[in-house]
Amino acid sequence: MPSHPDPLVNGEKASRREQILAAAAELFARHGFHGVGIDDIGAAVGISGPALYRHFRSKDAMLGEMLSSISQFLLDGGKARTEQAGAAKNTLVELVRFHVDFALRHPALITVQERNLANLTDPDRKQVRALQRRYVEVWVEAIQSAVHGLDEARARSAAHAVFGLINSTPHSRHLPDEELAGLLGRLALGALHAAR
Repeated sequence: MPSHPDPLVNGEKASRREQILAAAAELFARHGFHGVGIDDIGAAVGISGPALYRHFRSKDAMLGEMLSSISQFLLDGGKARTEQAGAAKNTLVELVRFHVDFALRHPALITVQERNLANLTDPDRKQVRALQRRYVEVWVEAIQSAVHGLDEARARSAAHAVFGLINSTPHSRHLPDEELAGLLGRLALGALHAAR
């Protein structure tokens, strides 16, 4: 599976594959997976629909790579934050900051993941689910280290609740990004520490 430093490569010259994935994410988020054709994606990146087959064997393969890549990105980023943070309290702050940043930078990807997991092929769905479970485990361990006396089930529930809070941003963006990032960070950390 290809790995990208960033799912949509912000601030760098994107490869053609990455441009296609970025355009497809926006279109899938807006119109749904089944509401977007190959020609629509091609037009968004300035090529013909059939030319996309030089980069992806099918629209299904495109969705599979998109969701696998973001799941791998989150897992790698989460693990990196836990390794660099040091103290347990810092780890939780860094994980929240990382996930908030991802949500604010890539709202289309969050929408696509929420709505289109069922459209993945079985192998792709299994891979995405496995990566997501590993990302949750990074959070569960960090939560249990930072919030003393919290059992695994409660830490897991708290992690999922915080993902729901942060991932709701594509649907309710009423503040400038910097202000929203601060608010989400405070709410998420407050919720996690109140989970005990």
